Amino acid sequence: MSATKWTAEQIPSQTGKTALITGANSGIGYQAAVELARHGAHVLLGVRSLEKGQAALDRLHREVPGAQAELALLDMASLASIRDFSQKFTAAGRGLDLLINNAGVMALPTRELTADGFERQFGTNHLGHFALTGLLLPRFVASPAPRVVTVASLAHRNGKIEFDNLQSERSYVPWDAYNNSKLANILFARELDRRAKAAGSRLISLPVHPGISRTAIVSNGPGAGSKDFKVMLLGLLAPIITQDDKMGALPTLYAATAPEAKGGEYIGPDGFKEFKGYPKVVQPLPRALDEAVAKKLWSVSEELTGVKYPFLA
Repeated sequence: MSATKWTAEQIPSQTGKTALITGANSGIGYQAAVELARHGAHVLLGVRSLEKGQAALDRLHREVPGAQAELALLDMASLASIRDFSQKFTAAGRGLDLLINNAGVMALPTRELTADGFERQFGTNHLGHFALTGLLLPRFVASPAPRVVTVASLAHRNGKIEFDNLQSERSYVPWDAYNNSKLANILFARELDRRAKAAGSRLISLPVHPGISRTAIVSNGPGAGSKDFKVMLLGLLAPIITQDDKMGALPTLYAATAPEAKGGEYIGPDGFKEFKGYPKVVQPLPRALDEAVAKKLWSVSEELTGVKYPFLA
């Protein structure tokens, strides 16, 4: 990466490309949608609420007049919703150049389950995206340069993969479950890239993290008024250590569009402790680089979701 600070102005033309972004009605997902549309991409805003999605789409059209953008009903906490969307997308014969796995929930105060019985954070943040990526894989085939970008977090540093407690059945600690799901995001993204390379595929996969960004994800977790110490501390330090969602989206946009981005690289902010700043290649903790764990997590994810990646077997 160049020493020059990378900004959205450096995004090359995306004309002719189709991009799907999960969780695109707010925060990083929305800002990524705006910039991709601004640079010519046809953008699908993956949303679980059509009402909130329509408000986001209307806002996007105001910010980018003439944008090619549409809503995609997609609940990442439901395998049925993911399969329904994927089947319709495939039946329409549509190609896909870019998938941004962005949707997520954070530190839910009590253990909740998805429609499929998965712990909600692991199910939404990891398993939902594992399933969606696998089901859409055939739509990447015709793309000359397909990419998958998976949004992880600094929180992966406190995560661990316990295969006998993936769903937090033995014990549930809100932040632990979130941290673990974000570690899973990196393991998945890098394993996908390794498998794509081994299969001779053009597809590249990159994990990213937004630093500490002010986004709506907190409203899906403990939220305002929480007595959780970490949330209260973050509120006090927010003006100093956080950045807005436009800056937080830059690592995602760099990984999605920069010609020099390489598969398997982990992209995050260049500032102090990677809290905020402009995108650069950063290093996850060693546990996120454990290929044996990544392979096992992949196999377990196939079993849990029923989704296999035939072209990357």
